[in-house]
Amino acid sequence: MLPRLTALFAAHGITDVRTTSAPGDEARVVGEAVRDGATTIAVAGGDGTWGKCAVALARLGAPARMAFLANGTGNDFAKNLPMPATDHAAMAALIAHGTREQRVDLGRIDDQWFLNVAGFGFDVEVNVDALRSRGRLRGNVIYIASALKLLLRYRGFVASADIFADATPRLRMMFIISNGKNFGGAFLIAPSARVDDGLLDFISIGDVRGLARLPLFARAFRGAHLSHPKVEAMRAAAATLTFDAPPTIQLDGDLVQATSATVHIGVVPGALRVLVG
Repeated sequence: MLPRLTALFAAHGITDVRTTSAPGDEARVVGEAVRDGATTIAVAGGDGTWGKCAVALARLGAPARMAFLANGTGNDFAKNLPMPATDHAAMAALIAHGTREQRVDLGRIDDQWFLNVAGFGFDVEVNVDALRSRGRLRGNVIYIASALKLLLRYRGFVASADIFADATPRLRMMFIISNGKNFGGAFLIAPSARVDDGLLDFISIGDVRGLARLPLFARAFRGAHLSHPKVEAMRAAAATLTFDAPPTIQLDGDLVQATSATVHIGVVPGALRVLVG
């Protein structure tokens, strides 16, 4: 894709193209671009790459704005914004000539920030499997195939969440913290979410077992899972979760290990400037 993108931007007189050398190199590239005076940083990738760049840019407190070029697996965050992220020619023109901006929030779990979505439980297991499947499968199919493979065998996890007034720890299948509406490429996980309202959407999927998981999974494609009796949803700026041991967290598709069994979740309002059409 790089030669085509380079040509599209060169047609508008934009020739400063930088690449990462390995996963995790995004913060270095963003930091160097900011130090060199970049006013707009256009990122070609998916939610993982976008998230790393967005967090790096927001943490710098830099005045530069970000633009999204869809070239990943799910490309979910851009679906929340008025921009033609999948049309690279249109995005090149917008980046060269556009002036309209929008401030968007980021999420935070302890000292780790995220752009679109974070999660615990089934979500973590699906992302582990999806990482193994890359190369054999492409696009949204990766997440859907991994979710179907694990749907009946995943055992769940135990945690308590103050936002749902848990008196004792409860068995759950999944706990999602969503800044945007979509995740996994095809799932409308938080239909009412907005990326600029200073709130996060918390979705808890409780103790659903066996074949009962299949229709719940299907409902999540269209956002109808929220009416299921085992699903709870709440919009808030903060929450605290307590586990038996430090959990693994999914942050925009990346997996990190919490340092404590108690994790604190919050929103970083208006942390990122985004170019929109």
